[in-house]
Amino acid sequence: MDVEALNCPNCGAGVASDHSQCEFCKTRLKTMACPSCFGLMFVGSQFCQHCGAVAAPVEVSLDSDAGKCPRCRADLDDLQIGETKIRGCEKCDGLWLDTITFENICADREKRSAVLVYFGNRTIRGDQLTKVNYVPCPDCGELMNRNNFARASGVIVDICKQHGVWFDSDELPKIVDFIQKGGMEIARQREKNELNDERSRLRDERLKLGMQDQSANLGSIFENEDNSSVRNFVRRLFD
Repeated sequence: MDVEALNCPNCGAGVASDHSQCEFCKTRLKTMACPSCFGLMFVGSQFCQHCGAVAAPVEVSLDSDAGKCPRCRADLDDLQIGETKIRGCEKCDGLWLDTITFENICADREKRSAVLVYFGNRTIRGDQLTKVNYVPCPDCGELMNRNNFARASGVIVDICKQHGVWFDSDELPKIVDFIQKGGMEIARQREKNELNDERSRLRDERLKLGMQDQSANLGSIFENEDNSSVRNFVRRLFD
């Protein structure tokens, strides 16, 4: 990513886009993409210095009850981007989404686009990307299960069935990109193939036993092409 000259949203001083702190006022800095022109800007800026568009509202709360980062144990911050509320780690850039928020992002194209816009130009902190271990849920402290989202995305996320999903710094944009590019259709077709194979197996067994074929009653969470099928799939992750 090219380094650009931006202005600190707190004091207005010039700061390179790859810096995480203003050298003058010491404010912590993080880049985001302008929702209009996709140019780089710092979180907290009121306007994009490239096109002048009003920045998407981002609120950060430093409440102590936001929990600890499962990955590096730093305090999590409450973030609100538009109507979407999430929790994030300032140190490792990991993200925590409750089950409803994650479901809504997966099923809503506008929310998915907002995620790509906001997180698309962030600098990924590579020191967290190679770690593979089970991490605790920030809400209950229990170790979370690791799951290849949709069994086809190649993105392994950490899931607490009661509370939500933990994403390391680059994982949520990858999942959103997977859905945007039709990845759920791959998962849908894979499940249909598996169901067809199971129907054939049950039919053969029933024929051998002289039983009536009832395998057609097998259903699929992907029977419909609309957003409800995506919601049903996401909900099944937490069953």
